[in-house]
Amino acid sequence: MSGRRLDTPPIVTINLEIGLITPPVGLNLYVINGIVPDVSLPTVLKGAFPFMVCMVLGIVLLCLFPGIATWLPDLLMGPAI
Repeated sequence: MSGRRLDTPPIVTINLEIGLITPPVGLNLYVINGIVPDVSLPTVLKGAFPFMVCMVLGIVLLCLFPGIATWLPDLLMGPAI
């Protein structure tokens, strides 16, 4: 793989999304709260929690098995030279 870690970009992207759906920043939570103002912010937080847990599990899996990140591209385009 010539020294390049191809599993890093998905891990960084998932980490950024976790940051966008968790307080104190939680920009996506405020966007959802702005779209549906009848729903309180704690309710939105409770709804986002299962997705955050799934993303954390995804990061753990990518760290333990980095080949997951390159499996589909390798299958479709062939292994990197």
